[in-house]
Amino acid sequence: MEQSATAKRKEALIPLLKDPEGEVRAAAAAALEQLEEVQSLSDIIEQLKKGNLAAKVRAIYALAEIGGEKVVSPLVYCASRPEVELKGAAIDALGTIAVRSTMPVLIERLKDENSGIQARAIRALGSFRDQSLIPVLLPFLDSADGLTDVEAIIALSRIDNGSLEGRFIALTRSPNAATRLAAATALGNLKVA
Repeated sequence: MEQSATAKRKEALIPLLKDPEGEVRAAAAAALEQLEEVQSLSDIIEQLKKGNLAAKVRAIYALAEIGGEKVVSPLVYCASRPEVELKGAAIDALGTIAVRSTMPVLIERLKDENSGIQARAIRALGSFRDQSLIPVLLPFLDSADGLTDVEAIIALSRIDNGSLEGRFIALTRSPNAATRLAAATALGNLKVA
């Protein structure tokens, strides 16, 4: 939308905020909010395209705050970028918005060579609370790296219905303190039958 078109619409809507009819005031406020969101979204996308690395990362997290289907495409694109910072921020954002259509993208990031990216993808997938992800995340319980196993424990404890209790109990004996901590937390979070 052209900037002048947005300005014209705002100019027409602002006086309606003082309309004697409450429904008119509410509709004007909602319309102004939508115009601000559209303008904000296009500003954020512009930052994502032309900003420096730090600005791009901020833009990705801003997209997560906006949420919804309208931010999926740029986040999916950023999740496949080679820059670890952009990829990681986009994965975090996809976990925040938890739009089902993005699950395959996050599952694909589990194959990343960077264990930090894998851990972020595991955490993001835990946000979906979808039991079909259990077999996808289960192998990470055996990683014993104190990173992906920790994220898998927490994600699976959010998804699982209690069937992994024995696995979590076994992980309380891990040589890695972070893994033991996650296992203890998971056991506390599991639904009681």
